[in-house]
Amino acid sequence: MRKIVVVGGGAGGLELVTKLGHAFGKKRQAEVILIDKSQTHIWKPLLHEVATGSLDINNDGLNYRAHAAKHSYSFQLGTLTGVNPQSKELTLKSLSDEKGHIILPERIISYDILIMAVGSVSNDFGTPGVSDHCYFLDSHKQAERFQQALLYQFLRIQQEGDTAKLQLAIVGGGATGVELSAELFHVADMLKAYGMPEMSGKRVNVQLIEAGARILPALPDRIAALAKKELTRLGVTVSENTRVIKADEEGFVTADDKKIAADLMIWAAGVKAPDFISQIEGIETTRNNQILVKKTLQTHNYENIYVIGDCCACEQADGSFVPPRAQSAHQMASLVFSNIKSSFLNEPQKEYTYKDYGSLVNLSNYSTVGSLMGNLMGGGMFIEGRIARFVYVSLYRLHLIAIHGWLKATVIMAAQKIGKVVKPKLKLH
Repeated sequence: MRKIVVVGGGAGGLELVTKLGHAFGKKRQAEVILIDKSQTHIWKPLLHEVATGSLDINNDGLNYRAHAAKHSYSFQLGTLTGVNPQSKELTLKSLSDEKGHIILPERIISYDILIMAVGSVSNDFGTPGVSDHCYFLDSHKQAERFQQALLYQFLRIQQEGDTAKLQLAIVGGGATGVELSAELFHVADMLKAYGMPEMSGKRVNVQLIEAGARILPALPDRIAALAKKELTRLGVTVSENTRVIKADEEGFVTADDKKIAADLMIWAAGVKAPDFISQIEGIETTRNNQILVKKTLQTHNYENIYVIGDCCACEQADGSFVPPRAQSAHQMASLVFSNIKSSFLNEPQKEYTYKDYGSLVNLSNYSTVGSLMGNLMGGGMFIEGRIARFVYVSLYRLHLIAIHGWLKATVIMAAQKIGKVVKPKLKLH
């Protein structure tokens, strides 16, 4: 029996392993395995809501082991540290508890077909002090860690009196930084209803720092301009053309030697694939550790290794690479599933063409802006307000349908609606 291993349970990896489980695992035509360093999945575009407490991972997360039992694949908890394409083996780091006691030793897992879907991590570009003093939002654990720190800071500000303000600085004007900036104001306003009557968005100072000429550099100018206008209206200080060269306990230092003071610092500037990828023998990578692939999403030297999502470097006709977005991962997962089926039947592999369906930026409950159809219409259709919000929410619902099926996804969405009525709107612990 062939063994198909998917490493990484993000949007693309989870959708793919679910399809593989249904197609091959259920019929015992192949053993399908998912490997992830976490036990819980959360849709990555929602991590900024986990970070502010707007979303509770305990209520809205998906447990891989439970999902595997229902969708005919198996789950292995572990961190990938190496791949040997010659022997077709993976190495997983030993698993220890909080006291350092080894629960599982280092493991070797063999494969016949491997799908690398390990995603990306924040790239601090070697900036001094960033790794020591900043919070990152690469995973739900990091997001929860920031949420705890944020809650403690809100409690401090509440106790210090009317004039005290919470200073937050976010480096990186991409979607994560922009959406987090707005969400912080929304959460501060909501705390009035949860034992902090003096708290509001006016007690928060947020500075969004972007090294480039404008925020949201990957999106059209019109979207970026409107997002900046909305953030400024909320009270966010947007600093463009501002490069951070150092971080310390008190804040950031910019290239022109200005100090940006902050009680909490978040780094959301740039991503890269995990460092171990560049050490895999025979795998070609970019300077950001992304794996270079053929149009079929197979690596150049190994036809039994596919790559999807943020760790994939797939060149387009114009010489640029497919952008690291959830829609890219979804499309790649669908193509790789089709190609794996074709390989079982000795049929030719299909080539991947990225289809840009547009981009959306959700500014919490205040506004949503974006464009639909993207390059499919040679420019896209600009949308904002309630229509844009509806489309944004629909993207998450489509993800739920892909990993659960229509019936269960509908039940989950209904349960989430009910939960919002009977449970606190913020995670307060």
